Amino acid sequence: MAMDDILLEAEEQMDSAVEYLQKEFRGIRTGRASVGLVDHIKVEYYGSPTDLRQLASIATPEANLIVIKPFDPSSLKNIDRAIQASDLGITPQTDGKVIRLVVPPLSGERRGQLVGQIRKMAEGARVAIRNARRDANKEIDRQQKASQLAEDDADKGKDEIQKLTDQYEEKVGKMLADKTKEIEEI
Repeated sequence: MAMDDILLEAEEQMDSAVEYLQKEFRGIRTGRASVGLVDHIKVEYYGSPTDLRQLASIATPEANLIVIKPFDPSSLKNIDRAIQASDLGITPQTDGKVIRLVVPPLSGERRGQLVGQIRKMAEGARVAIRNARRDANKEIDRQQKASQLAEDDADKGKDEIQKLTDQYEEKVGKMLADKTKEIEEI
């Protein structure tokens, strides 16, 4: 495996850790309505779990309101049940055609819990990034022992991997700071 391949594989693993963290952060409820809160909810539709965004148009006409309008009116009850079964903690209001979700403001205690939760998620992403670094460094060491890689090339490769690691950990730190600020806004 060439040095470029090792670097590329490590970067792909680090990138997927950051993307996963972004998806997780979208599902965290702040005091503001966001389509990301509900679009991932699975709804039982004709016997198969389907993402809500595939079954309905989702809009946020106000800062604290999410409006869900199903494409198929017969799926309204299933969507309602799926929202109630989710861990959102918001009770849907249905008028027969659309579902309204009023996002209540967060209490100080709940804000603290959410900040702790997102810190754990961010640490999980950092661990995944460091694991990618460790795997890449092991591969470099293996190739160096097998005399497939010169010592200078191995050192350069490890430096590049460390730069990648620092770059992705910085991204995670920025995402964490932004989400923390968003949660703590009143």
